[in-house]
Amino acid sequence: MAIIQIVGIAIGGILLGVLIGFWTRKRVVESQFTSIKNYSEKIINEAHRDAKNIKKEAMLKAKDHLYKLKLEFEKETKEKRNQLQAQESRLFHKEENLDKKIELYEQKERHIAKKEAEIRQIEEELRQDQAQYKELLGQQRRELERIAGISSDEAKEMLLKAMETEARHDAAKLIRKIETEAREVADRKAQEILALAVKRYAGDYVAEKTVSVVNLPNEEMKGRIIGREGRNIRAIEAATGIDVIIDDTPEAVILSGFNPIRREVAKISLERLIDDGRIHPARIEEMVEKVNKEIEASIREAGEQATFDVGVHGINGELIRLIGRLKYRSSYAQNVLQHSKEVAFICGVMAAELGVNPKQAKRAGLLHDIGKAVDHEVEGPHALIGADLAKKYGEKGAVVHAIAAHHEEIPPESILAVMVQAADTLSGARPGARKEMLESYVKRLEELETIAMSFKGVTKSYAIQAGREIRIMVEGKQVDDDQAYLLCKDIAKKIERELAYPGQIKVTVIRETRAVEYAR
Repeated sequence: MAIIQIVGIAIGGILLGVLIGFWTRKRVVESQFTSIKNYSEKIINEAHRDAKNIKKEAMLKAKDHLYKLKLEFEKETKEKRNQLQAQESRLFHKEENLDKKIELYEQKERHIAKKEAEIRQIEEELRQDQAQYKELLGQQRRELERIAGISSDEAKEMLLKAMETEARHDAAKLIRKIETEAREVADRKAQEILALAVKRYAGDYVAEKTVSVVNLPNEEMKGRIIGREGRNIRAIEAATGIDVIIDDTPEAVILSGFNPIRREVAKISLERLIDDGRIHPARIEEMVEKVNKEIEASIREAGEQATFDVGVHGINGELIRLIGRLKYRSSYAQNVLQHSKEVAFICGVMAAELGVNPKQAKRAGLLHDIGKAVDHEVEGPHALIGADLAKKYGEKGAVVHAIAAHHEEIPPESILAVMVQAADTLSGARPGARKEMLESYVKRLEELETIAMSFKGVTKSYAIQAGREIRIMVEGKQVDDDQAYLLCKDIAKKIERELAYPGQIKVTVIRETRAVEYAR
């Protein structure tokens, strides 16, 4: 019973505690709810206040923006209005000006119409006067033709011929005066320079050959050179590229070929084989190879000696070798290496006298015929071949141009090119420098005289000084002094067109008038 009571009291206590806890918690929750509600109302109220403030600020900003837009619109409107007023004013002025111009144009049109009427009236009067003038001129011309006995066309032709003759005479006198004055100075200076160049240089004379002769100790040596069934002579020709001619010439063998270097190799090789006595194909090939090396060495030595003699330095080694090859090259009986040295020396003297670079002039003179070293291997004029070689091996443009232009394959464009041309002509044309075949020499003289005789008024012509001057006799009654001068120029031009010749040819026209009377 006591336990039941205790349990009941405990249960009751628990229930009471639960009720008290529930009531306490309810009170706390109600208190918190009230607090939260108050805080929420406070936040809402503050949000309402902030919203009102933001709304007011937005309204103020919008009003301010609208006000600014209004001001800008009014300003733009005012500017547009001013522009329109200005345009309206300009258009008004333009309209006034157009009205004035239209009025002026109408006045001018009326004035022009009036003038046109006057001009038409004047033209009509002029046509009438012109018809009368032509009638008078016709009468006057017919009267003049009747009095003179010739027609107007004949009179015009006579007048034109007289005027043409007078003009030609006046032109000839003026040309002769100018050329005489220029020649007095130019000829004297040119003669001084050329005479100085020739005076300060003397060159050796070397005969041109296309064959070489090898002397034999006896006639039996010919058979040894030929060899069994001709094997030795074939070996020599194959190794050297030179024809070996064995004929009836006593104790001599002839070597024939256009390449002078190969001919020299063949000559030296054959002479050494004859001295050695051992002549067979193997020995021939060995000897030719050895002599080839010696000739190459002598070629380089000759090139170096030539550059040293002339005083030109810094030339490419291959060009020096080509210069040396000119030692075995000749033209019109003149050794080309010796000729090149002459031209270099003469160019140097001319350059010193004319104030041009002497070293460059000597360089161009020494190299001007370098193309002849390979012209039998390369097609084309030796001047252009030489220019290509000089350009290939680093020579300057002025030197290359002088080489290319020294025979006028291209026109000379510098004083250096003209100097090389003049020095080349001087070296080749000096007495004894070259020889010419008798047939071509006589033919050139005959052609000179034939050209001179083809002109009207020429009675006789004589080619003198080895074809470097032609003297022409003219009929004094057919050719006067001025016409003689023009005839001289015409003959010189025809010679330039139709003949090829070295140097220059002097043309002299001689007019003689003789008066003969007998005293009885």
